[in-house]
Amino acid sequence: MNALIIDDSRAMRRVLRRIVEPLGFAVTEAGDGQEGLNQLSEMDAVDLILVDWNMPVMNGIEFVQAVRADTKRRDLKLVMVTTETEPMKMARALMAGVDEFVMKPFTSDILVDKLRLIGVGSF
Repeated sequence: MNALIIDDSRAMRRVLRRIVEPLGFAVTEAGDGQEGLNQLSEMDAVDLILVDWNMPVMNGIEFVQAVRADTKRRDLKLVMVTTETEPMKMARALMAGVDEFVMKPFTSDILVDKLRLIGVGSF
């Protein structure tokens, strides 16, 4: 299984990597949405994308909208991992096409539960 982690914080990418690699994911990282799109175009298969909202160049919402606009990638599992906690922002992310929403700070158990909820992996 392959995961793409997109976050402008190297530390947060490392935290997410440490959670999903033991679950069997090979991880590719990107520092913003545009870099994420570039990485995605080079990957053969992606099972999961974890994306932050607030990033330079291209934010997470713009990234999600770009992915969902691509008919070949509409079924990708997208999880927004962010500090945004306002109900309207959560609704906006869901309307843009994320499958789940994880608020920072979070525990590994919370993230794993969300992945189970959307049917990613067999853990």
